Formats: sequence, C-alpha cells, structure tokens
Amino acid sequence: MPGWSIHSRRPRGQPRGAIIARDPDILASFLEDAAHFPGGHASGLVVATSETDIADALRMSSAVLPIGAQSSLTGGATPMGDVLVSTSRLNHIIAVGADSVRVEAGVALADLLAVLEAAGRYYPPAPTFAGAFVGGMVATNAAGAATFKYGTTRDWVLALTVVLPSGGVLDIERGATRAHPDGYFDIVLPGRVARLPVPRYRMPRLAKLAAGYFADPEMDLIDLFIGSEGTLGVIIEATLRVLPRRPAMCLALVPFADRDAAFAFVRQLRDTTRNTWRTADARGIDVSAIEHMDARCLALLREEGVDRANGFVAPQATTIALLVTIELPPGTRADQAYDDIGRAREQDAPDTPLGRFCRSLDAAGVLDEVEIAVPGDRVRAEQLLAIREGVPDAVNQRIGRAKRSIDGRIEKTAADMIVPFDRLDEFLAFCEAGFRRRGLDSAVWGHISDGNLHPNVIPRSMADVESGKAAILELGREAIRLGGSPLAEHGVGRNAVKQKLLEELYGRAGVDDMRRVKRAIDPEWKLAPGVVFAND
Repeated sequence: MPGWSIHSRRPRGQPRGAIIARDPDILASFLEDAAHFPGGHASGLVVATSETDIADALRMSSAVLPIGAQSSLTGGATPMGDVLVSTSRLNHIIAVGADSVRVEAGVALADLLAVLEAAGRYYPPAPTFAGAFVGGMVATNAAGAATFKYGTTRDWVLALTVVLPSGGVLDIERGATRAHPDGYFDIVLPGRVARLPVPRYRMPRLAKLAAGYFADPEMDLIDLFIGSEGTLGVIIEATLRVLPRRPAMCLALVPFADRDAAFAFVRQLRDTTRNTWRTADARGIDVSAIEHMDARCLALLREEGVDRANGFVAPQATTIALLVTIELPPGTRADQAYDDIGRAREQDAPDTPLGRFCRSLDAAGVLDEVEIAVPGDRVRAEQLLAIREGVPDAVNQRIGRAKRSIDGRIEKTAADMIVPFDRLDEFLAFCEAGFRRRGLDSAVWGHISDGNLHPNVIPRSMADVESGKAAILELGREAIRLGGSPLAEHGVGRNAVKQKLLEELYGRAGVDDMRRVKRAIDPEWKLAPGVVFAND
C-alpha cells in the first residue's frame, strides 16, 4: 500500500566536481538561456559528477540554480547571481529494459533516442529540441509534437532520484508515495520532518500544462517534482517508460491556401485517428502529431533561404502549412510507401494507412502540393524537420540582431498557450487581431493537433517588446476564458509576464499555495530562487 511519508537518504559518490569555478571567462558562456533573458550573472559554477557534488554545492551556497542544456525559453536557466550546478557530466544511460530506460539527468535527448533506436525501443513524447537534457525535460514536464497521441513527459516518468535543498536525496517511485487524505506529504529529513501541503487549486484538464506545481487531492509525490522547474530539488536520475517497438514514420508537409480548409482537414485527421485507436483498425490512419506554421512563418523561411535549402518552396498563396506525422506498421519499407502514394488515386489501389491518408489529401485538394518523407528516407525527414525548426531559429536570429544593433534590452517576447481544439480557430483569430491592432510584426506556429500555439513577436524596438508583453497578457486571459491555459509546455521560469499569467490562472491564493510547498521543502529559499514565482 502506498503511504504519504518518505525518508531521505545521504548522498552517494565522491565529491570530485564540487569545486566552485569563479573565473569570469568560464562563467561567460552560462549567463543566458535560449530566451535571451537579460541580466544574467553567476557567482560560480559546479560541474557535478555525483550526488555528493550537488549536496556540497547546496551546503556551500545561499542560491543554487541547476542547469542542463540551458534550452529554456523562459529565463528559467539564466542565473541571477546564483551558483550554477551543471548536470552535463551526469550523462550515463544506466540500463535499457524491455519497457523502460534508466538514465542520468545530463543525458541529451539525441543520445537517448539513438541508444533506444539501436535497441529497437521508442520514447515518443520527446520535445523538438534534440539537445535537451533528460533532467530538464522532467523538470519542465516537456512536451513535443506527439502529445496528441502520447501525452507529456509526466505520463512516461516511472521513478526519479532527486537531491533536496537540504542535501538529502529522495528515491521516488511512481505509485509508492501518495498524498494523505488531509492533503499533505511528509518528507523525513535529518532532524526534522518537512510537511508539504498539496496545493488547493484545480488544474485545467488539457493535453499540455506547464503551469507551476502539479496539484490533485490524491496526487503522487513524483508529480510534484515533475514540472517544478528545479525549485524543489535537483533531478539527477530518471527512469522513463518506453515502447518495445518503434513504428515506421512518415512525414508530410502540407500547404493550404485557405485556413478554414486546413482546420477542417486537421479536424478530420484527429477524428479519423481517434477512430483508428478505438477500433484498432490495422489499415486506419494513425497520426501522432500535426504542427503548423502561419504565412509569416513561411515568409521568414523564404527570407532566410531555409525553404530553398531544404527543397521546399510553398506556393505563394499558402496561408498555413501543416507538418503531419503518420505512424505506419513497423517494418514498412520505402518502396511499399511509394507504391501506396503512387496508386492512391487508382480505383483498385490497396487499402493501406498511407493510401487512405493520400486519398484524404486528394479530397482536400492538396495532394499534388505535398512533400512526403517516407519511412527510411532520413535525409528528406531531416529536411522537413529543419523547415519546422527554421521558423523559431529565424525569429531568434532577428531578436539577437535587434538586441545588438537597436537596444540591448530587447528580449524574446513570446507566448506558449493552449486551448481546447474546438476553440483554437477562435483563439488564433483573437491573437492575430491583437497583434495587428498594436502594429506588431509577429509569427504564430505550434502544435495544432493539441490546440497549442506559440505566438511570437518580432520586435523592432523596445516599444515593441513592451507592447508585445501587453498583448501576451491579453492573450493569456483569453486562453483562460476559453477553458485553456496561458502556460502549455515551456513553463514559467523568470519571465515576469509568465509569472503574472500563472497568477491569472490560479489566483494569488494559488501562487501562495506554491510558496507554502517551496517554504516547507526549502525554508532558506536557496534552490532556483525567483524561478516560477518571486522570492518569498
């Protein structure tokens, strides 16, 4: 039977890396995360090689910020005077089993996926950035393109090892420690018991949610640490669920001249795919992800030459492009896929998943414009994925140039919001109208199959940044009104707008509930202070 109490243990390992480096030249490369959050400065760096290294860093420092790949888009991995604790050398894949993998926190996603592929295994809820570290993925409850089918990181975490602010270590297994009926957990530490209250707010039930601490009356302790953004403990090891077989993957880049037609196509694919899951139809269409890019995104690709470099130039009339991931039976060969595509319009064409997909494209009037990467064509698949990644890269490059040449205060001004799919078109129209009313240059992309949008301002001045922040607050309130969340998959971090949106979502009382959890486990407020919410 699960209990609500758990004992910490002493840290293990030799303290080989806990020397705090303070050389400014060394620290310089760690002062900014992917958000270009301004003002980063650190008082030191520890490159940890053991639990003891991390525990010693916490003992010796008044403010510690754990970092992985520093791919955060919220400023959550930008130090503000903290001692940085890097997990980059905790990078061992410990064991690959039939249905799970045990890894250290510093394992990069690309390395994890490569090892799993070699073993015939598959970890599907991976975020789009292959350089992300596992520890950071767990700490932010990372989600990616395939959430529509596979959920978020939380759904795949079986166990964690976490170094607490006290220096003690917890080994947490899913299902072993659940909240007391009166709404708390007890963590037994040397000399005291930390009683962690379960937050009382109710989280919206959405495909993605990265909005502060998880809360549910009967919650599992492991879920409190998943998505807590390094504020409650330093994740150093994780056991993740994996699938025993990897499906064959097919990517399709689909341009639409009419946005309503694109939404209708997405709606049809979602419904058809869910029917395939329900009926277990071996010939049914099985889509795991649908992503989208708006007309401004496509213009950015043209301006940067990314589309031509990757062999895809969208028709000029395109207003939205979809990137669809179709899963086919394991072992599907390229020649089989090409045959299905080539015969899709024939009356006696074989009834296959890819054939059905092509016929749905034909019915939508877009089959002749589609670019498809069939199973096994890694080069074409990488090109189509590069087109998708070229959009945020182009926006970030423009932000960097504006910061260097116009105003050093310019920063990334973007949102990460989710609404129920049936309200997405309404929300997108609201978003576009808000940016247009303010005269802002913007690009919107995201995971359309989840109802998840990433509206990004492309600032040309500091005034655009300020106006963009106001627009994002307005968007967040509208997302909440529509039954969604203003914080979907990137977390909160140090971003003042996102911290305000967290309060808009749960109210001040909800954020105070989070502070009570933080205070119970970290009374000195030393771990990632200022991340998720302002210091106590």
